[in-house]
Amino acid sequence: MRELTIIISYYKALDNLQLILKSLNRQSSMSFEVIISEDDNNQETIEYLEKVKTNFNFQIKHLNQATDDGFRKNAMLNKAITHSNAEKIAFIDGDCIPHRHFVKQYILNIDSRSFCVGRSVMLDEKTTLSIKKNQSLEELNYFALLFSKSTKIKEGLYFPLLSLTFKSKGLVGRNWGCGKTALIEINGFDEDYVQAGVGEDVDIEWRLLAHGLSRKSIKNKAIVYHLYHHRWYTADNEIYNYSLMRKKIDANHITCLNGIKTIDNSNLR
Repeated sequence: MRELTIIISYYKALDNLQLILKSLNRQSSMSFEVIISEDDNNQETIEYLEKVKTNFNFQIKHLNQATDDGFRKNAMLNKAITHSNAEKIAFIDGDCIPHRHFVKQYILNIDSRSFCVGRSVMLDEKTTLSIKKNQSLEELNYFALLFSKSTKIKEGLYFPLLSLTFKSKGLVGRNWGCGKTALIEINGFDEDYVQAGVGEDVDIEWRLLAHGLSRKSIKNKAIVYHLYHHRWYTADNEIYNYSLMRKKIDANHITCLNGIKTIDNSNLR
């Protein structure tokens, strides 16, 4: 029985995924499984994983859609939760490379009373292109990044002994974790959100807090390096999602109406 499930939200970025899997194969704790939650049906990804999945020191499950039919990230995340074999679950996006102690810190910090929120170093375009071209993780160290144009570099300082912050900031979907039981109790992610922004992180955060969990910062403990890319969703997406979330808060839908319990797993690979 693995102690942690890592769910990777993935969409058409195989070079990113290769780096993520490489970093996970170097973790200081190997007591985890990986679920690739693909909001697409991409033959290149399928063929790649079939070819290499036995090369890694952890189990890989690949879940995808029957068709690529718009933004259904939350639906795929719910399906991934149901396929998890661990009580502790960490979520990252398919453009985020975990630090070598990422798994260890989530195993140590996830508990039944709280959900964990981590932070990320925002890599600049030049560093990202270099890492992807060379498929190398060597540039992902604190001192090398100091001489780059990357931002939030201090978030990459690994300091496990105590928290470097006295205030826990909000949940960001690319680096957070929670117990599976609590996620199921609130019916997982709300699948009414079919546009990017807010729905896959801010919405589930308010529901977990309302459910009685507290927010635990694991900043400078569980670190990810966010690969540079242009933002692909608009301010209008966020405005619409915030409006939708406000209606759900007003209706007190802590347990969402359209979540895990509505899943049909028959179309999963």
